[in-house]
Amino acid sequence: MAEEATMKKSWLKNIWEQLRFLFFAILFAVLLRSLLYEPFRIPSESMLPTLLAGDYVFVSKFSYGYSSHSFPFGIVPIKGRIFGTGPERGDVAVFKNPITPSVIYIKRIIGLPGDEIQVINGRLWINGEELKRERIEEFEGSLQYTETLPNDYLHMILEQDGDNGWSDNTRIFNVPEGHYFGMGDNRDNSQDSRFQSVVGFIPEENFIGRAEVTWLSLGDNFWPFSIRFNRFMKKIR
Repeated sequence: MAEEATMKKSWLKNIWEQLRFLFFAILFAVLLRSLLYEPFRIPSESMLPTLLAGDYVFVSKFSYGYSSHSFPFGIVPIKGRIFGTGPERGDVAVFKNPITPSVIYIKRIIGLPGDEIQVINGRLWINGEELKRERIEEFEGSLQYTETLPNDYLHMILEQDGDNGWSDNTRIFNVPEGHYFGMGDNRDNSQDSRFQSVVGFIPEENFIGRAEVTWLSLGDNFWPFSIRFNRFMKKIR
């Protein structure tokens, strides 16, 4: 009987040790994803040519500080943001859709609080100035350009339908204080801040973090032939 009691006690101790290890492992993973880096998968082509559908990216959670949206299920009831500010112009940012908070979006930040944004014949205007745009080689049959933002940040964009697509002419958008204006690099195939009933202006507190690097990319082929090795640990600009 004494031997059976000892074995039972040892078994219960092992179970307790495993549960404790599991608890701390989960806690570490939650803290890592909430405070440092969180992985996301790119599901669409709205950020071509910068990001491909099937890219997996690491997002730095500390880049903009923290809000309730930084944590799973909003379990930390933070009002506004702490330990940081919103993104800079040109950042590729991940945020919760203001219209549908359960949906996570990734877009390039074009407009800052107080900016005036408009698209005229496919050309982006910020605060009354037309941005510099230069044609470069095509991307998979689509027109590709470099675009230079007012802070001299240069990035690439696509115009799949030329400069007369259904989203290439907009009204003037006045970005409210505490909000930002995001656009997809694939200008003719992106639901973004141009569509006020779908996304609209992005509140500062809705940002999750800045996309930093592509750590994995999978195409449409069968594994492992679907791996795009040339995109491994590619910095996002």
